[in-house]
Amino acid sequence: MHRNTFRIVMTLSGSLVLLFIIAPLAGILLKSETSEIVSAFREPEVTGSIWLTVATSMAATFLFAFLSLPLAWMLARKKFPGRKLVLGIIDLPVVIPHTAAGIALLGVISRDTLAGKAAANLGFDLIGSAAGIVLAMAFVSLPFFINAAREGFSNVPERLEKAALNLGASPLRVFLSISVPLAMRQIVSGSVMMFARGMSEFGAVVVIAYHPMTAPVLIFERFSSFGLQYARPVSVIFIVISVVMFLIMRLIARDPENARN
Repeated sequence: MHRNTFRIVMTLSGSLVLLFIIAPLAGILLKSETSEIVSAFREPEVTGSIWLTVATSMAATFLFAFLSLPLAWMLARKKFPGRKLVLGIIDLPVVIPHTAAGIALLGVISRDTLAGKAAANLGFDLIGSAAGIVLAMAFVSLPFFINAAREGFSNVPERLEKAALNLGASPLRVFLSISVPLAMRQIVSGSVMMFARGMSEFGAVVVIAYHPMTAPVLIFERFSSFGLQYARPVSVIFIVISVVMFLIMRLIARDPENARN
């Protein structure tokens, strides 16, 4: 194929994919009246659901990213029996339908389980609560963080860690002062993807907690009960906030060297 023809075909193909992504977003923005968006934004139910979504997604990201860092490092550094099985298990929440993920999670945190009873003894429920929403978001979004962090740790030269150990540094100090800082770009990038995926989750969350409503659940509830016109303004507000939050976190995650160029 001639070089110019090849370039035209590739450009057209890429443009069609971009159009497929942009067209629905542009359409919902153009079809929404500003007055309807402002009116929806003034509703306490709408603002409350958005703040709940942002807060629970952030909590899920910080808590479970911190807990899973050692696992990501071990998967990058250690060869052990069953490693491929562990990698497959980590990716399962991405593969299975998220409503099924919610049902599976429900079997672990419902009120008659050990986790549910432990939570009840502490004075709160995991079902129908912000804590349950955090668990649902973490369950479906954690693979994005672990895989990114594992890739980051894999890119850290192992000779640096061994040199620090030979100089007398403890394994924990090497992990915190060498491994984590050098893999920080991928760790932050994985955190951004985990946060964004948690914010957009519907299937697992609606099984665990229909109330209190996160923004995706509220949009579904308004669409199913009142139709497209009533759900569209809330969708526009949530899309805009999601894009802004994602861009801010992406800027934070940028490589300083690339940012200077």
